[in-house]
Amino acid sequence: MLQLCQVTSALFISNARSACSEDLLLQEAVTLCINVSKQQPFPRRGAGVATLRVPVYDDPAEDLYAHFDRCADAIQEEAARGGRALVYCKNGRSRSATVCAAYLMKHRGLSLTSALQRVKTARHEIDPNAGFLSQLQRYEQELKKRRGQRDRQEH
Repeated sequence: MLQLCQVTSALFISNARSACSEDLLLQEAVTLCINVSKQQPFPRRGAGVATLRVPVYDDPAEDLYAHFDRCADAIQEEAARGGRALVYCKNGRSRSATVCAAYLMKHRGLSLTSALQRVKTARHEIDPNAGFLSQLQRYEQELKKRRGQRDRQEH
């Protein structure tokens, strides 16, 4: 079944087949597609959707961490402009779920556990691989440090 799963009002997650359905993109008013894969296609150029590729395989050894800030900020900027982002990978289970969780942690202030639960509620089959989970744990610690530094600077 083709579907885009809604994580927040401006964020969706799906597999590559659904992401390439122009009808679904139009129906959900998607304005940015983040393709977390090396081989999966983008929607046709005519769909009028901005694109961002994160070239990683679904392999625990891949460094997805390096892309967390860029992806989270792109989703946030799209939402601020009134747009909607779709994050996808081949099966919509591991890479895309990891990127969605990173966004929720950075811009919604959720813990890793809450972020994964939020994504899982939207798309039940998510299952980030062990390597990506440990990168999210590292990111959670990094975000706590940054918030602590920001708090100290503001006082």
